[in-house]
Amino acid sequence: MANTKYYVVWVGRKPGIYTSWPECQKQVNQFQGAKFKSFETKAEAEKAYTAGWSASWGQASGAKPSSDKPGRSQAAMSEEIDYDSISVDVGTKGNPGPVEYKGVDTRTGDILFSFGPIKKGTNNLGEFLAIVHALSYLKKAGSSKTVYTDSMNALKWVREKAVSSTLARDASTKEIWDLVDRAVDWLKTNTYDNKVLKWQTRSWGEIKADYGRK
Repeated sequence: MANTKYYVVWVGRKPGIYTSWPECQKQVNQFQGAKFKSFETKAEAEKAYTAGWSASWGQASGAKPSSDKPGRSQAAMSEEIDYDSISVDVGTKGNPGPVEYKGVDTRTGDILFSFGPIKKGTNNLGEFLAIVHALSYLKKAGSSKTVYTDSMNALKWVREKAVSSTLARDASTKEIWDLVDRAVDWLKTNTYDNKVLKWQTRSWGEIKADYGRK
């Protein structure tokens, strides 16, 4: 087929050459230290596979498969995970209830920051705080890395720089509301180039920062 791409998996569940992204994804998704990349022709893929990952992996496309075509848009790669990113998620015990969150390196799962537990809050407020924390963290580092979240509500709130929650403001929720208000102020007074994207749980599995409490 004219549009067939060849995905080389050097390090994964079953190293080899695959002709579809879903098949490649099965070998590398949530596999720590996975090394893989896509090529336009079978000959290129076979040559790269034989040469080993150090000769090709991480060049131009970083840690995700890419055709290496100049100017390839992010939209064209929307089905692929950007592993050069931070993933955030929340851990709760009750909703509302105690809330904690963390940000991890999407490729390795290493924890980059964590916060909490906050005595009382909601899952969505925690997700919002995690995204803003990630943006602030990356801004201080001078990094334009992508941020992934699995919360549509939090994405909307970050985009609008405003939060809409039914959680009452009282003595029991003062801690989280103070943090949320500060996060909203940060969004209103700072700019950033980072993409904040929805983690595609149905296709990719649980987000790397998942607390495993479902």
